[in-house]
Amino acid sequence: MRAAVVAALLALCACASAPQEAPRWSIVLHGGAGVIERERITPEVEQQYRAALRDAVEAGGAVLDSGGASLDAVETVIQRLEDDPLFNAGRGAVFTAEGRNELDASIMDGRSRAAGAVAGVTRTRHPISLARRVMEQSPHVMLMGEGAEAFSRAQALEQVEPGYFFTERRWRQLEENLRANGLPVPPRPVGVPSPQALNESHPDDHQFGTVGVVARDVRGDLAAGTSTGGTTGKRWGRVGDAPVIGAGTYAQNGVCGVSATGTGEYFIRVGVARAICARMELNGESAQEAADRVIAEVGAMAGDGGVIVMDRQGAVAYSMNTPGMYRAHMRSGAPSTVRIFADEETE
Repeated sequence: MRAAVVAALLALCACASAPQEAPRWSIVLHGGAGVIERERITPEVEQQYRAALRDAVEAGGAVLDSGGASLDAVETVIQRLEDDPLFNAGRGAVFTAEGRNELDASIMDGRSRAAGAVAGVTRTRHPISLARRVMEQSPHVMLMGEGAEAFSRAQALEQVEPGYFFTERRWRQLEENLRANGLPVPPRPVGVPSPQALNESHPDDHQFGTVGVVARDVRGDLAAGTSTGGTTGKRWGRVGDAPVIGAGTYAQNGVCGVSATGTGEYFIRVGVARAICARMELNGESAQEAADRVIAEVGAMAGDGGVIVMDRQGAVAYSMNTPGMYRAHMRSGAPSTVRIFADEETE
């Protein structure tokens, strides 16, 4: 009897210590990182963000659960976030110093490391879809400005008037930014609603909010994508890390997928997304180890922000040096999880 009990206990211990089986599919997203603190956000607005993140990640999960490709899941989720004025991408993007919404996006296929990106888009409703068309329907990786717009029209992607992207909250942020920097406030865009009273208490997103997704499908293929309006008050055609492959976005089957958000100038200089994957591939570091070390490097240079990382088996890591990062994760056979603040329990 005693031998049987010991054998049973040993079997139980073995089961408990066995590595968790890799999920059939997995998806993770972020909605920007920055000064996102509990005391700066009302319960009502916090709930809006949590609901939006949950709806978006579950939409991507539905694509993957039906056998859809990781690229399709990434595009589906980012399209939803580009349409949601809570986030700094598409509708709800921040304004340049000239009072324009200039949108950037990128996407990467981990199977072939094919990639597409656009910068300075002003009329394409879904920049992430344009980035994917650049990857799949052109010989190039990145298009910008009017050339990107012309390609978008040639691809019959949905076009909108620039005022479509306007939100009162982002316009107020621009006015505050320009006055604080002693710069003139441009005329209010033509055709947008008249000034409205704002009764919402949104957190300061540190002007660097970006959306991004990494997914692994049932075939084991990784894909990553990122979309942003950039930084409030940006000048001279500034472009950040979001459309730069290897800085804001990277995916490589058998290694990892990454999407980043933060002070783009530093993320470009460090090559954040590729650096994380290289550490995992060449040094054998886990996703969490690699992410933490690269974000520490960004922080040492005075940059701030965060990343979402998925390894080749669909396990997820987050790393940030800010008080918060909007983020959500879902995998096969498990409910979605949503986190906002840096000190929230990880999965």
